[in-house]
Amino acid sequence: IKNGGPITVTHPEIIRYFMTIPEACQLVLEAGSMGKGGEIYLFDMGKPVKIIDLAKRMIRLSGSKNIKIEFTGLRHGEKLYEELLNNAEHTKPTHNEKIMIAQVREYEYEGVRDQIERLINISYQYDDMRTVKKMKEIVPEFRSINSPYEAVDRLLEKLDDKAPVNIQDAFSI
Repeated sequence: IKNGGPITVTHPEIIRYFMTIPEACQLVLEAGSMGKGGEIYLFDMGKPVKIIDLAKRMIRLSGSKNIKIEFTGLRHGEKLYEELLNNAEHTKPTHNEKIMIAQVREYEYEGVRDQIERLINISYQYDDMRTVKKMKEIVPEFRSINSPYEAVDRLLEKLDDKAPVNIQDAFSI
């Protein structure tokens, strides 16, 4: 803005949450004091802000009217919005209305350990697609967005749906 622009924004629909550093510190300290062990805390960060709106507001506040906004496109793995929980998970309130405790699925230690050992063994093969496929089997809610690994998501969805799978897809992963 100081140099006359342009301002770069990755995507016109991208949104992000913002909070001040003092607010974040206060919430982290308070959550830490209420913890008993093993809890996952979520903070209410208010409504998300469209980055394009933030850019326009900053241009307007600068007093300039002819600074352009350029869209650069999402980077690999970058999301338009962040999901804090998956659809099967919920929160329960605490005494502070801005701090919630996530109620997530519980896993058997041995099962997780076995899955991680398999993941490590697959990673020794230096095959990114197979490694990511295993990661997605461990965390089925994870979806690759704007990434070369979206192909793994499509293959796993076909397998879940029992839809016909292109044999080349299966061997490439």
